[in-house]
Amino acid sequence: MWRTGIAVIIGALLGALAGYYGGWWDAVIMRFVDMMLCFPTFFLILAVIAFLDPSIWNIMIIIGMTGWMGITRLVRADFMSLKERDFVTAARVLGAGDARIIFRHILPNAMTSILVAATLGVAGAILTESALSFLGIGVQPPTPSWGNILTAGKDNIDIAWWLSLYPGLAILITVLGYNLLGEGIRDALDPRLRRGR
Repeated sequence: MWRTGIAVIIGALLGALAGYYGGWWDAVIMRFVDMMLCFPTFFLILAVIAFLDPSIWNIMIIIGMTGWMGITRLVRADFMSLKERDFVTAARVLGAGDARIIFRHILPNAMTSILVAATLGVAGAILTESALSFLGIGVQPPTPSWGNILTAGKDNIDIAWWLSLYPGLAILITVLGYNLLGEGIRDALDPRLRRGR
């Protein structure tokens, strides 16, 4: 959850600035996003972990700091669409400042896509942390991690296959559950989908 919270805060703020103000704000922020997307996230995480202690907090902060780019693009697109709506024009006419328009009028209307992205981001964080722990560079024992359990089970796969099967199934079911939750939130909160039913 820490990873998702960090990614959502960074992504929502940068996406809101780029989408609302446009112009050079948009150009600078989106070029920075493009630059960050050039680096493979997994290898960026590996590079940072090489210099830090691989504790659960450091791993989650690093994953969060490298997972905000998609949310930024999503929020930017929502803001570019929403800032042209009549309710934003009405707020401007009534004298609302930019901060009030962004945080009180546009951001609540963009929350559906942010919630969906955050839910799907939890699944991605679980997979990334499990992969790092499986490789031995993530959370270190005795702190429990599904990746650590898979690593311990792979040495005994010939005689005790269930030591690898059950942690793998736990990862599969959890990630699938978060993905289905994200789809359910999108279906429940998106008015365009409700209208089509």
